[in-house]
Amino acid sequence: MTDKVQKTDAQWRSELSPAQYHVMREKGTEPAFTGKYWDDHTPGTYVCAGCGTPLFDAGTKFDSGTGWPSFFKPIDDQNVATETDRGHLMVRTEALCAKCDAHLGHVFDDGPAPTGLRYCMNSASLKLEPKK
Repeated sequence: MTDKVQKTDAQWRSELSPAQYHVMREKGTEPAFTGKYWDDHTPGTYVCAGCGTPLFDAGTKFDSGTGWPSFFKPIDDQNVATETDRGHLMVRTEALCAKCDAHLGHVFDDGPAPTGLRYCMNSASLKLEPKK
């Protein structure tokens, strides 16, 4: 992982849409079944919408039935950081872009083989770079 991206709040607000800012900088969540990528099956690479760090290969995406894009593993474990989230009266594992600290979503242990993990992401945090 390269150096951390550091921007002011004003810079983030000017570069992200209001929905992206809410999710990525304020740790918000988009409603289920509304995000751009929840039902997208295009081959390619999902990168961080804030800094372009490669996060997930579309080949690791699966239909979790939750209404959010779900993946069973990141492209590189070093690109997705995790920390404990104790918000909303529950304890979950939050997923963050390791380079810019953007909130991506949460990680659960109910995913498919081979990892058993479900990286439940917000479409607002992602940008799909289609395979050429």
